[in-house]
Amino acid sequence: MAQEIERKYLVTGNEWRRDAGTRIDIVQAYLAIGEGVQVRVRIIDGARAALTVKAGAPGLVRDEYEYAIPLADAQAMLALRTGSLIEKTRTVILRDGLVWEIDAFRGAHEGLVLAEVEVGDAARDVPLPSWIGREVTGDARYYNAVLARNRLSEDAI
Repeated sequence: MAQEIERKYLVTGNEWRRDAGTRIDIVQAYLAIGEGVQVRVRIIDGARAALTVKAGAPGLVRDEYEYAIPLADAQAMLALRTGSLIEKTRTVILRDGLVWEIDAFRGAHEGLVLAEVEVGDAARDVPLPSWIGREVTGDARYYNAVLARNRLSEDAI
């Protein structure tokens, strides 16, 4: 069983951009959103695709299974989605031995910037860069499956 141990934060300002590394464009859609389980399809840089199943309550630790699928299949699956498309540019930043993924949302969630960092141990202390704002780990409003169905209020961004 694959597990994802991930902390999630709001990003403040633009200082993170000076540390920016690899960038990828992501378009994703949710095929199923149920109590404790989500199935999504993701297209990366318009060139490759994956199908992902996440299980467990929103929070620090969840089960995650991801499989590469043909791009044409993923493009066809977008029409089967529940809710709206999630569009974002992900920037990877390596810092203090950790891989930070910064998601700058486009479209319906323009202006929302989230940082995620995966850790091997839920108890691990995470050194926070200066551009990290409030932690939103476990706040369901910031999960992509919820964003696909609801717009965030301006004060939540």
